[in-house]
Amino acid sequence: MTHTVTAPQPFAILGMPRTGTHYLEELLNAHPNVLSNGELLNVYDPNWPDKDRLLRTDRDLLELAYLRFPMRSGRRITHVGCKINEPQFQERPKFFDELARWPGLKVILLSRRNTLESLRSLVQARQSRQWLKFGSDEDTPPPPSVQLSISDCKDYFKAADDFHDRVGQSYASTSLLKVEYEKLLREPAECLEAVGRFLGVPALQLSGHSNLQRMENRPLSETVENFEELRRHFAGGPYERFFELDVAL
Repeated sequence: MTHTVTAPQPFAILGMPRTGTHYLEELLNAHPNVLSNGELLNVYDPNWPDKDRLLRTDRDLLELAYLRFPMRSGRRITHVGCKINEPQFQERPKFFDELARWPGLKVILLSRRNTLESLRSLVQARQSRQWLKFGSDEDTPPPPSVQLSISDCKDYFKAADDFHDRVGQSYASTSLLKVEYEKLLREPAECLEAVGRFLGVPALQLSGHSNLQRMENRPLSETVENFEELRRHFAGGPYERFFELDVAL
């Protein structure tokens, strides 16, 4: 069943990979009036059974996300959203500008203080093919340690900087809310309160502990095999801060 009558207020959750977008979406979807339908541009996202949708135009996809989105029974939806990670914009270069033109759109931008942790987590997930960890997965082994090339780090750091700058320049301050991954993990109730005020919905309450768990709790120096080599290379440069001694959340 799809929704075609009164269009709810639209929002988008944006971020680099592994920045907590899925966790935030799970928390938001516990609200009776908020619905976020996963990754609109991911052909494998189970929220969107029509895999041929990606053959449509960018405008058609946004109409699908905000005007003809899949409904869930028994809910009065006043705010509807979707999730888009930075690499998906690279696959559809004109989609970002089309999204920025959508009337009344509000954007929640997630980021990690240390972009290297985002890259490390992304490579771990690709190697292990484990993208999410749930409360029932306590006995699963930790993700594998990884080796990261200097060029991959440079490209990823620049992509993150460029993406955050582009989002910041494309949306007015009243239409953009920045959320830190670390604060979301440490103080989810406070973050939800801020998101609720930003979207303009009644107070968002935590309904128990999220089933999603953090996959990696070890420091970078223990999980990036060539950490010291990378640290020496980036010393004295703009990305030196990503290789400082690990600080607990």
